[in-house]
Amino acid sequence: MKKFLFIVLFNLTFISFAQVPVKKVSPILDYQIQKGETEILTWIFFNDKGSEVEILRKSPSLIVSPKSLERRKKVFESNELLDITDLPVNQEYIENLEKLGLKIKQKSKWLNGVTAIVNQSLINKIETLPFVKGIDIVYKLPSRRIVEENNVNLNKTVVQPEGVHTYNYGNSYTQLQQINVPAVHDMGITGQGVTIAVLDAGFNRLSHESFSTMNIIAAWDFVNNDANVGDHGDMGTGTHGTQTLSTIGGFKETKLIGPAFASSYILAKTENTDSETPIEEDNWIAAIEWADSIGVDVSSTSLGYIGFDFPYTSYTWQSMDGNTCRITIAADLAVKKGIVVLNSAGNEGMATLTNTLGAPADGDSVIAVGAVTSSGVRSSFSSVGNTIDGRIKPDIMAMGSSVAVASTFSNTNYSTASGTSFSCPLAAGVAALVLSHNPNLTPIQVRDALRSTASNALNPDRLMGWGIINAVAAINFHPLPVEGWIFKASRENFKIILSWQTSSEKNNKGFELERSIDNVVWNSVAFIDGSGTSTNLKEYSYTDNFNSFSSVYYRLKQIDMDGSFTYSQILELDAIAPTSFELAQNYPNPFNPETKIRFSIPIDVDNSEINLKVFNTLGKEVAVLINSEKFSQGTYEVNFNADHFGLASGIYFYQLKTDGFTAFRKMVYLK
Repeated sequence: MKKFLFIVLFNLTFISFAQVPVKKVSPILDYQIQKGETEILTWIFFNDKGSEVEILRKSPSLIVSPKSLERRKKVFESNELLDITDLPVNQEYIENLEKLGLKIKQKSKWLNGVTAIVNQSLINKIETLPFVKGIDIVYKLPSRRIVEENNVNLNKTVVQPEGVHTYNYGNSYTQLQQINVPAVHDMGITGQGVTIAVLDAGFNRLSHESFSTMNIIAAWDFVNNDANVGDHGDMGTGTHGTQTLSTIGGFKETKLIGPAFASSYILAKTENTDSETPIEEDNWIAAIEWADSIGVDVSSTSLGYIGFDFPYTSYTWQSMDGNTCRITIAADLAVKKGIVVLNSAGNEGMATLTNTLGAPADGDSVIAVGAVTSSGVRSSFSSVGNTIDGRIKPDIMAMGSSVAVASTFSNTNYSTASGTSFSCPLAAGVAALVLSHNPNLTPIQVRDALRSTASNALNPDRLMGWGIINAVAAINFHPLPVEGWIFKASRENFKIILSWQTSSEKNNKGFELERSIDNVVWNSVAFIDGSGTSTNLKEYSYTDNFNSFSSVYYRLKQIDMDGSFTYSQILELDAIAPTSFELAQNYPNPFNPETKIRFSIPIDVDNSEINLKVFNTLGKEVAVLINSEKFSQGTYEVNFNADHFGLASGIYFYQLKTDGFTAFRKMVYLK
């Protein structure tokens, strides 16, 4: 009887749960509906990307440009340059929404959704669609600028030491000298080879003389959905974008020079200045995805923020945790894909108990830029941190008070403007200089170079972050591979032959040859004596008796007499088909709690012939990693997590056993 009662109750419970519809509408959207709003700008998110995911992932060149793919190699494995977020939004889902009468405004492949103005009468219908995951409002980010422009012609030239620098910077000398840009230009580093995206309110005076030599490779208006990023009768005016663009990349000697004047530029109009809430997050997200597909390296956004309390449709200071605002999530995703993202911290000034940041400056991978005066004192309007989860913001500072900019009233005049809107492009220009000097750096390495060499690096705080940036120190923060090296590697039977040539060596003590099997953990193989000081071409070689059939990586560390060193490029030797059984040493070793075990199989083997097990020092079996599975010829890798098996610290042995082959190796687990 008790058993029957349990079954009845269980079935009733199941029926009860099955009758409750899944709630897909967000609380804030529900609030908007309840208060009577009929037309609501809405996010509609999807469950998946459809049925052709694998086909699309195998054709990356159909989704992003070769330049984007090349940039991604810095942060992704070379055979996995795309992930699920890169795949386009499923067109069938979009068509189903359009059949309901929706007009799609923007699409986001990264967030897997679209935006559209939705009549509340359609919300229930959208919610019942099986491919819809959730529905929410598009948040709006109002901006406030401290000084739009001082409409005065700057005829007075700032005093610059005569003959010291390559260029005459005119009135922009103060803002550049504060962050040590002229010295970098003197080295011949002016942003060449770097592509910068400027996301702003449009660019109404590209005819200005400071843009005459600028290389603009793409432009799109995401507010009006056309290729014209100026005004010309569209919604929004582009004075602000004109000013920020001139700050980062303008060039007119004796008048104004931007830090990255030799870079290429992508221009995106994302802000509608005609409305009270001038930027919608979906415009910015669509723009950064578009810039990524073209191959952007650095993005600069000078959008401010004013926080409102619930129930207004804007993020608040409590949203600044790096994970709440969708615009922040997208910005962090951009960094994950290899883009250096810089954003103004905001113009909301000081608050004792709260932050005054604006999304996406709160992103953990986004470089938030605050403003200082020409004397290096924090500008009173510059927003402060920290984020809700306790991270220091802003990250860095640059001049934002009375910055020299191109005039928006004349093609030949110049004026000044203030706000973190102008410290951000200065900092973004320096980020471009760092990448121009060392293109192989990842976004996090660029951020670390800017922060670690700034004026407040030893004591970062919520007012100034790591401090005022230093362009010279930043470009030298990461060692640059020695130019002119010729480094080669080849296989001969079971040996690897390495050879290299160098010229113009300066006090070369020697070379440390390093090897890696994962391009992460490096081990020293040998030290080869150098030739001291030489301007002639020198040849070196080394034979590595490393019997591995998997991929293997090498690099050279040249060490000079004074202890300084530089690295060569990394060489990769692809895996080859193994001709014998092999059980490699686990790595890392010692480990805590995870390690990897590699083994090679020279022939196809049937079921029940491969076993990989772990034993303690008493010979007791403590883990079975592979048991009677079928393998084809090749090299394989298994992850072993000691915590999953409840193991204590100590020495363990792992065994690979096949028909006719058995091998043991020792590993050390250290908690």
